[in-house]
Amino acid sequence: MKTENKNPKDFDAVQFMRQVRDKISADICDLPKEQILEYFKQRVPKERILPAQ
Repeated sequence: MKTENKNPKDFDAVQFMRQVRDKISADICDLPKEQILEYFKQRVPKERILPAQ
């Protein structure tokens, strides 16, 4: 049985993830290991939202 998608997506999460991954790959492709680690340490959010327990 084929289902129809009557509401087109406003946001495509898979496409967004691929774009972000490609940008990060391009940013770090020529960096040594130490600079790659620093790149990711700088981009960790200061405040994290944790799921309710």
